Amino acid sequence: MNFQPMRQIRSIAFYTLLEAVRNRMVWLIGVVALIAVGLSGFVDSLAVTESRQMQAALVAALARFAAVFIVATFVVTSMAREFNDKALELLLALSLPRAAYLFGKLLGYGAIALLPAVLFGALMLLYAAPLQAAIWTVSLVCELWIVAGFGLLCILTFKNVMAALSAAMTFYLGARSVSAFVLLAQGQASEAGASQRVIGGVFDTLAAVLPRLDEFTRSDWLVHNSGSWGNLPAIVLQTLLCMALIGGVALFDLYRKNI
Repeated sequence: MNFQPMRQIRSIAFYTLLEAVRNRMVWLIGVVALIAVGLSGFVDSLAVTESRQMQAALVAALARFAAVFIVATFVVTSMAREFNDKALELLLALSLPRAAYLFGKLLGYGAIALLPAVLFGALMLLYAAPLQAAIWTVSLVCELWIVAGFGLLCILTFKNVMAALSAAMTFYLGARSVSAFVLLAQGQASEAGASQRVIGGVFDTLAAVLPRLDEFTRSDWLVHNSGSWGNLPAIVLQTLLCMALIGGVALFDLYRKNI
């Protein structure tokens, strides 16, 4: 049995993770955590009642968006740097299969996504029950895996930092707004005009295509202790389906390119 591709995938993943460590991503996450704690203290001084719940909601929202932005930015800029330095051409010139390169990158970025998820999950222990913080952390890991995978797909497609990062963040914000799309589609469908029905169909299509990230990493789990392990199977299944689709599209795009 040939284990060479597996060794290549692990090597690429390791050096991708090492790049994140050398770029002081952990320090950046720590700075964001300190800012979140400072803002929560400010909210605590202003709140009259339910200050702990308000702190949990604020810190959770800030940590989730910061983690998404950090991971998406790192994936896009890291790949852009490899394009600019001709590192990808050099690697593929060494008889490295493109599939091994892609899966190694996905594995590495998946490992990198664990850093902000675990650190911010530990931060949430200051504001929520350990069980709720654990559920929130697992869900955040899944959310960041989807963002990292889509960011990789975007930079492979556009090869431009601004275009890829904009596309990745637009995808994320759209996926977080699926519930709003469903409500808008229902409202437009109830109108009599043909244009309203067309608009409603567009919103229905967006709601069907985008992952339901609005069901991921919910702040109300921490605020109301409403999260349970039963929330996670659907989240994990969506993550696996999304990653399989993203990986397939990215692999097709990578093989069709002349590098």
